[in-house]
Amino acid sequence: MTTIYDVARHAGVSAATVSRVVNGRSSVDPVLAERVRQAMGELKYRPNAVARSLRKSQTTLWAVIISDIGNPFFTAMVRGVEDVAQKAGFSVVLCNSDEDPAKEGRYVTAALDDQMAGVIISPSGRATHVNRLVEAGVPVVVIDRQPPGVAVDIVLVDNEHGAELATDHLVEAGYERIACITGPRRLSTAAQRLRGYQRALRARGRPVRTELIRFADFREEGGYAAMADLLRQDPRPDAVFAANNLMTVGAVECLVDQGVRIPEEVGVAGFDNIPWAHLVRPSLTTVDQPTYELGRTAALLLAERITEPTRPATSVTLHTQLHVRESSRR
Repeated sequence: MTTIYDVARHAGVSAATVSRVVNGRSSVDPVLAERVRQAMGELKYRPNAVARSLRKSQTTLWAVIISDIGNPFFTAMVRGVEDVAQKAGFSVVLCNSDEDPAKEGRYVTAALDDQMAGVIISPSGRATHVNRLVEAGVPVVVIDRQPPGVAVDIVLVDNEHGAELATDHLVEAGYERIACITGPRRLSTAAQRLRGYQRALRARGRPVRTELIRFADFREEGGYAAMADLLRQDPRPDAVFAANNLMTVGAVECLVDQGVRIPEEVGVAGFDNIPWAHLVRPSLTTVDQPTYELGRTAALLLAERITEPTRPATSVTLHTQLHVRESSRR
Protein backbone atom coordinates (compact mmCIF):
# COMPACT_ATOMS: atom_id res chain seq x y z
CA MET A 1 0.00 0.00 0.00
CA THR A 2 1.36 3.41 -0.96
CA THR A 3 2.11 5.61 2.06
CA ILE A 4 2.41 9.34 2.58
CA TYR A 5 6.19 8.87 2.72
CA ASP A 6 6.22 7.22 -0.72
CA VAL A 7 4.37 10.24 -2.11
CA ALA A 8 6.81 12.61 -0.38
CA ARG A 9 9.84 10.86 -1.90
CA HIS A 10 8.22 10.75 -5.35
CA ALA A 11 7.36 14.46 -5.23
CA GLY A 12 10.65 15.52 -3.62
CA VAL A 13 8.94 17.17 -0.64
CA SER A 14 8.53 16.46 3.05
CA ALA A 15 5.83 14.19 4.48
CA ALA A 16 4.44 17.22 6.33
CA THR A 17 3.91 19.01 3.02
CA VAL A 18 2.03 16.01 1.62
CA SER A 19 -0.11 15.94 4.78
CA ARG A 20 -1.00 19.62 4.40
CA VAL A 21 -2.04 19.05 0.76
CA VAL A 22 -4.13 15.99 1.67
CA ASN A 23 -5.93 17.97 4.38
CA GLY A 24 -6.63 20.93 2.10
CA ARG A 25 -4.38 23.46 3.83
CA SER A 26 -3.87 26.68 1.88
CA SER A 27 -0.39 27.32 3.30
CA VAL A 28 1.35 25.08 0.71
CA ASP A 29 3.06 26.72 -2.28
CA PRO A 30 0.82 26.10 -5.35
CA VAL A 31 3.72 24.64 -7.35
CA LEU A 32 4.57 22.17 -4.58
CA ALA A 33 0.88 21.33 -4.08
CA GLU A 34 0.50 20.48 -7.75
CA ARG A 35 3.62 18.34 -7.62
CA VAL A 36 2.20 16.43 -4.65
CA ARG A 37 -1.16 15.90 -6.36
CA GLN A 38 0.58 14.63 -9.47
CA ALA A 39 2.64 12.19 -7.38
CA MET A 40 -0.52 10.99 -5.61
CA GLY A 41 -2.13 10.29 -8.95
CA GLU A 42 0.87 8.47 -10.39
CA LEU A 43 1.23 6.29 -7.29
CA LYS A 44 -2.56 5.84 -6.93
CA TYR A 45 -2.32 7.05 -3.33
CA ARG A 46 -5.55 7.21 -1.30
CA PRO A 47 -5.58 9.03 2.05
CA ASN A 48 -6.38 6.90 5.10
CA ALA A 49 -9.92 8.00 5.95
CA VAL A 50 -9.84 6.35 9.38
CA ALA A 51 -6.67 8.15 10.41
CA ARG A 52 -8.00 11.46 9.12
CA SER A 53 -11.27 11.03 11.03
CA LEU A 54 -9.37 10.28 14.24
CA ARG A 55 -7.41 13.49 13.86
CA LYS A 56 -10.61 15.43 13.25
CA SER A 57 -12.57 13.49 15.96
CA GLN A 58 -15.29 12.98 13.35
CA THR A 59 -15.88 10.85 10.28
CA THR A 60 -17.47 11.87 7.00
CA LEU A 61 -20.27 9.35 7.59
CA TRP A 62 -23.94 9.82 8.39
CA ALA A 63 -25.89 7.07 10.12
CA VAL A 64 -29.47 6.66 8.89
CA ILE A 65 -31.41 4.54 11.40
CA ILE A 66 -34.76 3.35 10.04
CA SER A 67 -37.31 0.86 11.33
CA ASP A 68 -37.85 -1.42 8.32
CA ILE A 69 -35.49 -1.59 5.36
CA GLY A 70 -37.98 -3.83 3.52
CA ASN A 71 -40.61 -1.10 3.41
CA PRO A 72 -40.63 0.83 0.09
CA PHE A 73 -41.40 3.99 2.05
CA PHE A 74 -37.97 3.92 3.67
CA THR A 75 -36.23 2.90 0.45
CA ALA A 76 -37.33 6.09 -1.31
CA MET A 77 -36.65 8.17 1.78
CA VAL A 78 -33.06 6.96 2.09
CA ARG A 79 -32.45 7.75 -1.58
CA GLY A 80 -33.38 11.37 -0.83
CA VAL A 81 -30.92 11.40 2.09
CA GLU A 82 -28.11 9.89 0.06
CA ASP A 83 -28.43 12.29 -2.87
CA VAL A 84 -27.96 15.29 -0.58
CA ALA A 85 -25.23 13.61 1.48
CA GLN A 86 -23.11 12.85 -1.58
CA LYS A 87 -23.25 16.45 -2.77
CA ALA A 88 -22.27 17.63 0.71
CA GLY A 89 -19.26 15.30 0.83
CA PHE A 90 -20.70 12.66 3.17
CA SER A 91 -21.42 8.95 2.82
CA VAL A 92 -24.42 7.15 4.32
CA VAL A 93 -24.44 4.09 6.58
CA LEU A 94 -27.86 2.43 6.66
CA CYS A 95 -29.05 0.82 9.91
CA ASN A 96 -32.25 -1.25 10.24
CA SER A 97 -33.73 -1.26 13.76
CA ASP A 98 -36.65 -3.66 13.01
CA GLU A 99 -38.88 -1.55 15.32
CA ASP A 100 -36.76 -2.92 18.19
CA PRO A 101 -35.73 -0.25 20.75
CA ALA A 102 -32.81 -2.41 21.95
CA LYS A 103 -31.45 -2.81 18.43
CA GLU A 104 -31.95 0.89 17.80
CA GLY A 105 -29.96 1.59 20.96
CA ARG A 106 -27.06 -0.54 19.74
CA TYR A 107 -26.95 1.40 16.48
CA VAL A 108 -26.94 4.69 18.38
CA THR A 109 -24.05 3.39 20.49
CA ALA A 110 -22.18 2.45 17.31
CA ALA A 111 -22.82 5.92 15.84
CA LEU A 112 -21.35 7.49 18.98
CA ASP A 113 -18.38 5.11 19.16
CA ASP A 114 -17.57 5.56 15.47
CA GLN A 115 -17.84 9.35 15.73
CA MET A 116 -20.44 9.73 12.99
CA ALA A 117 -20.72 13.27 11.64
CA GLY A 118 -24.52 13.15 12.03
CA VAL A 119 -27.54 10.88 12.45
CA ILE A 120 -30.96 10.77 10.79
CA ILE A 121 -33.30 8.55 12.77
CA SER A 122 -36.87 7.27 12.54
CA PRO A 123 -37.27 6.35 16.22
CA SER A 124 -39.04 3.20 17.38
CA GLY A 125 -41.02 5.05 20.03
CA ARG A 126 -39.57 6.85 23.03
CA ALA A 127 -37.04 9.66 22.85
CA THR A 128 -34.39 7.80 24.91
CA HIS A 129 -31.92 7.17 22.10
CA VAL A 130 -32.51 10.51 20.40
CA ASN A 131 -31.70 12.19 23.70
CA ARG A 132 -28.44 10.24 23.92
CA LEU A 133 -27.36 11.69 20.58
CA VAL A 134 -28.38 15.22 21.56
CA GLU A 135 -26.59 15.02 24.91
CA ALA A 136 -23.43 13.78 23.17
CA GLY A 137 -23.51 16.79 20.85
CA VAL A 138 -24.08 14.72 17.72
CA PRO A 139 -26.05 16.55 14.98
CA VAL A 140 -29.34 14.67 14.66
CA VAL A 141 -32.54 14.96 12.60
CA VAL A 142 -35.67 12.96 13.43
CA ILE A 143 -37.74 11.81 10.47
CA ASP A 144 -41.29 10.45 10.05
CA ARG A 145 -42.02 10.02 13.78
CA GLN A 146 -42.19 12.54 16.59
CA PRO A 147 -40.65 11.43 19.90
CA PRO A 148 -42.10 13.25 22.93
CA GLY A 149 -40.17 15.79 24.96
CA VAL A 150 -37.12 16.43 22.80
CA ALA A 151 -36.22 19.57 20.83
CA VAL A 152 -34.48 18.52 17.61
CA ASP A 153 -34.75 19.14 13.89
CA ILE A 154 -37.65 17.04 12.63
CA VAL A 155 -39.33 16.29 9.29
CA LEU A 156 -42.87 14.90 9.27
CA VAL A 157 -45.88 14.60 6.98
CA ASP A 158 -49.44 15.72 7.75
CA ASN A 159 -50.47 12.25 8.93
CA GLU A 160 -53.74 13.27 10.51
CA HIS A 161 -54.92 15.18 7.46
CA GLY A 162 -53.94 12.36 5.10
CA ALA A 163 -55.89 9.80 7.12
CA GLU A 164 -58.84 12.17 7.27
CA LEU A 165 -58.81 12.51 3.47
CA ALA A 166 -58.84 8.73 2.97
CA THR A 167 -61.60 8.10 5.50
CA ASP A 168 -63.75 10.95 4.24
CA HIS A 169 -63.42 9.55 0.73
CA LEU A 170 -64.71 6.15 1.93
CA VAL A 171 -67.70 7.87 3.56
CA GLU A 172 -68.37 9.83 0.37
CA ALA A 173 -68.20 6.60 -1.63
CA GLY A 174 -71.14 5.24 0.37
CA TYR A 175 -69.48 2.86 2.83
CA GLU A 176 -71.14 2.58 6.24
CA ARG A 177 -69.00 0.42 8.57
CA ILE A 178 -65.49 1.74 7.95
CA ALA A 179 -62.75 -0.03 9.91
CA CYS A 180 -59.26 1.23 10.70
CA ILE A 181 -56.08 -0.83 10.97
CA THR A 182 -53.44 1.37 12.57
CA GLY A 183 -49.93 0.78 13.89
CA PRO A 184 -48.41 0.31 17.36
CA ARG A 185 -49.85 2.53 20.07
CA ARG A 186 -46.41 3.90 21.02
CA LEU A 187 -45.76 5.44 17.59
CA SER A 188 -46.82 8.99 16.81
CA THR A 189 -47.64 8.13 13.18
CA ALA A 190 -50.11 5.45 14.26
CA ALA A 191 -51.79 7.77 16.76
CA GLN A 192 -52.02 10.66 14.28
CA ARG A 193 -53.51 8.52 11.51
CA LEU A 194 -56.04 7.05 13.93
CA ARG A 195 -57.03 10.59 14.96
CA GLY A 196 -57.50 11.55 11.31
CA TYR A 197 -59.78 8.53 10.78
CA GLN A 198 -61.81 9.43 13.88
CA ARG A 199 -62.03 13.10 12.95
CA ALA A 200 -63.38 12.32 9.48
CA LEU A 201 -66.11 10.08 10.90
CA ARG A 202 -67.17 12.67 13.49
CA ALA A 203 -67.20 15.45 10.89
CA ARG A 204 -69.68 13.35 8.89
CA GLY A 205 -71.84 12.65 11.95
CA ARG A 206 -70.71 9.02 12.12
CA PRO A 207 -69.99 7.22 15.40
CA VAL A 208 -66.46 6.03 16.12
CA ARG A 209 -66.85 2.32 16.87
CA THR A 210 -63.99 0.87 18.89
CA GLU A 211 -64.86 -2.62 17.62
CA LEU A 212 -63.82 -1.46 14.13
CA ILE A 213 -60.33 -0.33 15.21
CA ARG A 214 -57.34 -2.67 15.26
CA PHE A 215 -53.75 -1.95 16.34
CA ALA A 216 -51.18 -3.90 14.33
CA ASP A 217 -47.44 -3.79 13.67
CA PHE A 218 -47.08 -1.72 10.45
CA ARG A 219 -46.19 -4.96 8.64
CA GLU A 220 -47.92 -7.19 6.12
CA GLU A 221 -48.56 -10.02 8.59
CA GLY A 222 -50.14 -7.60 11.06
CA GLY A 223 -52.45 -6.18 8.40
CA TYR A 224 -53.51 -9.68 7.38
CA ALA A 225 -54.27 -10.76 10.96
CA ALA A 226 -56.16 -7.54 11.74
CA MET A 227 -58.29 -7.85 8.61
CA ALA A 228 -59.07 -11.51 9.38
CA ASP A 229 -60.20 -10.51 12.86
CA LEU A 230 -62.41 -7.73 11.50
CA LEU A 231 -64.06 -10.12 9.04
CA ARG A 232 -65.15 -12.35 11.92
CA GLN A 233 -67.49 -9.62 13.15
CA ASP A 234 -71.22 -9.71 12.46
CA PRO A 235 -71.96 -7.43 10.79
CA ARG A 236 -68.52 -7.14 9.32
CA PRO A 237 -67.03 -3.87 8.02
CA ASP A 238 -67.76 -2.85 4.44
CA ALA A 239 -64.56 -0.76 4.12
CA VAL A 240 -61.14 -0.49 5.71
CA PHE A 241 -58.54 2.24 6.05
CA ALA A 242 -55.06 0.76 6.62
CA ALA A 243 -52.52 3.16 8.12
CA ASN A 244 -49.45 2.12 6.10
CA ASN A 245 -48.54 0.44 2.84
CA LEU A 246 -47.49 -2.99 4.14
CA MET A 247 -50.63 -3.39 6.27
CA THR A 248 -52.69 -2.42 3.21
CA VAL A 249 -51.04 -5.26 1.29
CA GLY A 250 -51.75 -7.67 4.14
CA ALA A 251 -55.39 -6.59 4.40
CA VAL A 252 -55.92 -7.01 0.63
CA GLU A 253 -54.26 -10.42 0.71
CA CYS A 254 -56.63 -11.50 3.48
CA LEU A 255 -59.69 -10.29 1.58
CA VAL A 256 -58.56 -12.13 -1.56
CA ASP A 257 -57.87 -15.33 0.39
CA GLN A 258 -61.36 -15.22 1.91
CA GLY A 259 -63.08 -14.53 -1.40
CA VAL A 260 -64.25 -11.04 -0.43
CA ARG A 261 -64.76 -8.84 -3.50
CA ILE A 262 -62.99 -5.46 -3.57
CA PRO A 263 -64.57 -2.87 -3.71
CA GLU A 264 -68.10 -4.34 -3.98
CA GLU A 265 -68.10 -6.02 -0.56
CA VAL A 266 -65.22 -4.23 1.17
CA GLY A 267 -63.64 -0.98 0.01
CA VAL A 268 -59.93 -0.41 0.71
CA ALA A 269 -57.84 2.74 1.19
CA GLY A 270 -54.26 2.75 2.45
CA PHE A 271 -51.67 5.21 3.74
CA ASP A 272 -48.35 5.35 1.81
CA ASN A 273 -48.32 5.05 -1.93
CA ILE A 274 -47.28 1.55 -3.02
CA PRO A 275 -45.08 1.68 -6.16
CA TRP A 276 -47.31 -0.81 -7.99
CA ALA A 277 -50.65 0.38 -6.52
CA HIS A 278 -51.94 1.34 -9.97
CA LEU A 279 -50.94 -2.01 -11.51
CA VAL A 280 -52.87 -4.48 -9.33
CA ARG A 281 -56.54 -5.18 -9.99
CA PRO A 282 -58.40 -3.55 -8.52
CA SER A 283 -55.89 -0.72 -8.31
CA LEU A 284 -55.40 0.59 -4.77
CA THR A 285 -56.59 3.90 -3.37
CA THR A 286 -53.69 5.34 -1.35
CA VAL A 287 -52.52 8.43 0.50
CA ASP A 288 -49.25 9.40 -1.14
CA GLN A 289 -46.39 10.66 1.01
CA PRO A 290 -43.52 12.68 -0.53
CA THR A 291 -41.03 10.04 0.62
CA TYR A 292 -38.03 11.19 -1.43
CA GLU A 293 -38.62 14.77 -0.32
CA LEU A 294 -38.81 13.63 3.32
CA GLY A 295 -35.31 12.19 3.05
CA ARG A 296 -33.97 15.11 1.06
CA THR A 297 -35.33 17.67 3.54
CA ALA A 298 -33.94 15.74 6.52
CA ALA A 299 -30.51 15.60 4.87
CA LEU A 300 -30.53 19.33 4.14
CA LEU A 301 -31.39 20.03 7.78
CA LEU A 302 -28.60 17.74 8.96
CA ALA A 303 -26.06 19.46 6.72
CA GLU A 304 -27.21 22.82 8.10
CA ARG A 305 -27.02 21.52 11.68
CA ILE A 306 -23.43 20.37 11.15
CA THR A 307 -22.52 23.82 9.79
CA GLU A 308 -24.57 25.78 12.37
CA PRO A 309 -24.74 23.63 15.52
CA THR A 310 -26.31 26.35 17.69
CA ARG A 311 -29.21 27.38 15.44
CA PRO A 312 -32.78 26.83 16.78
CA ALA A 313 -34.45 23.49 16.08
CA THR A 314 -36.50 23.37 12.89
CA SER A 315 -39.74 21.45 12.32
CA VAL A 316 -40.94 20.79 8.75
CA THR A 317 -44.28 19.18 7.85
CA LEU A 318 -44.82 18.03 4.26
CA HIS A 319 -48.20 17.53 2.60
CA THR A 320 -49.86 14.27 1.58
CA GLN A 321 -52.13 13.64 -1.39
CA LEU A 322 -55.00 11.18 -1.89
CA HIS A 323 -54.97 9.06 -5.04
CA VAL A 324 -58.42 7.55 -5.61
CA ARG A 325 -58.38 4.29 -7.54
CA GLU A 326 -60.61 1.25 -8.10
CA SER A 327 -60.35 -0.34 -4.63
CA SER A 328 -62.67 2.26 -3.09
CA ARG A 329 -65.11 2.94 -5.95
CA ARG A 330 -68.42 1.13 -5.70
